[in-house]
Amino acid sequence: MFTIKNHLLFQKVLVYDLKRIIINSLRYYTNPPNLPELDLNYLCNSNNHEEISNNITSRKGVGDIKRVLNLKSKLDTINVTDKNYESLQRELCTELLRIPNRTHPDVAALQDEPKIIRLIGDKKVFDFKVREFFEIAKRLNLIRTEQLGNVSGSRSYFVLGEMAELEQALIKYTIEKLQKRNFNFISVPDILNREIIERCGLNTRGNRAQVYSLEPKMYGPDLCLSGTSEMAMGGYLINKTFSVDQLPIKFAAVSRCYRAEISSTAEERGIYRVHHFTKVEMFAVTVPEQSDQLLEEFRSIEEKSFGSLGLHLQTLDMPPHELGAPAYRKYDIEAWLPGRNMFGEISSCSNCTDYQSRRLGIKYKSNDGLRYVHTLNGTACAIPRMLIALTETYQTNKGVIEIPEVLQKYMSNKKFIGKQKKIPELKLVKHKK
Repeated sequence: MFTIKNHLLFQKVLVYDLKRIIINSLRYYTNPPNLPELDLNYLCNSNNHEEISNNITSRKGVGDIKRVLNLKSKLDTINVTDKNYESLQRELCTELLRIPNRTHPDVAALQDEPKIIRLIGDKKVFDFKVREFFEIAKRLNLIRTEQLGNVSGSRSYFVLGEMAELEQALIKYTIEKLQKRNFNFISVPDILNREIIERCGLNTRGNRAQVYSLEPKMYGPDLCLSGTSEMAMGGYLINKTFSVDQLPIKFAAVSRCYRAEISSTAEERGIYRVHHFTKVEMFAVTVPEQSDQLLEEFRSIEEKSFGSLGLHLQTLDMPPHELGAPAYRKYDIEAWLPGRNMFGEISSCSNCTDYQSRRLGIKYKSNDGLRYVHTLNGTACAIPRMLIALTETYQTNKGVIEIPEVLQKYMSNKKFIGKQKKIPELKLVKHKK
């Protein structure tokens, strides 16, 4: 029997269900699925328009804060149930994602030139005419970059014999250093979803993209080759929430890095800028109050590691236009390359604040509720440029290369790298028709 009591209960249930439907609907329209929770209080505040616009200009970014504010104004004038609401919100989100991170005040004051903040070691003095890497490596049959079109294309290379041993020695040496600093090592995938790469702040589309995309008909439309393990490590933590006592968390990974970038400058010839290379990368998440300090730790790790290899170094605080989209502050470390008579970048480290964590949903529990972590990254060892720096620094008048003492134990206690006689040399033969 359907009594008045049952009728009242039915009404309560109906009202509750309607409330739940409305609340869920509002949640959807306020923050649709798969869209990151960006700092709208800052980005969509018209009082910040000039500051954000100047930041985009100084960083040579592509964002358009005027368009962001116009879209936000339109969004505020229509009902959340309007059929155009979701598409307009996604358009706004797309524009918001193009806005670069804020810039550290000290960096903003640099304008266009980097600031040298530290010099390490001294330039090595030679009593003979120094040679550059490619000439040394070719004489000793340690590298092959020529005539590889039928094997792997341009900007590719083979590392041979004892030079390949030196590559592995550098990796082992760097891993040992990082393990002593409480880094957790993980092995990461080289193929990533496009969304992960873009949420880390790198563009994957267009003619100027540095990312290799896999053939969509064969492998799917959204798979790319990773340019650095930083993105895979960030992706590993996607949508994770930590307690304060778990932070900071420091990761490190050894991976192959794939980059479609090209260069025609003489300074970047040979293996200085290539399409694929091995790199040991550092990555960390921490509370916002500790990120500046952790960036200095990353910088110190790099300086001490490269300095212990006997290289002459300079550390640069990079200006806004060198930061890319994610970095709040970035240090570059350059090594003196005697054969080229110039400094060349061998490493960098960056504090990305909450730029990546908001896009990846990485949070921690604070006394004020859930907050976004800050992410940091740094190059512990990028192999090709380290090979150049060590070869040119440790060349001898006898034509061989000294092995830095700290690396000798990783190379069966060898002290020199000489000519690789057991490896066939490349010989070009003219073909007569």
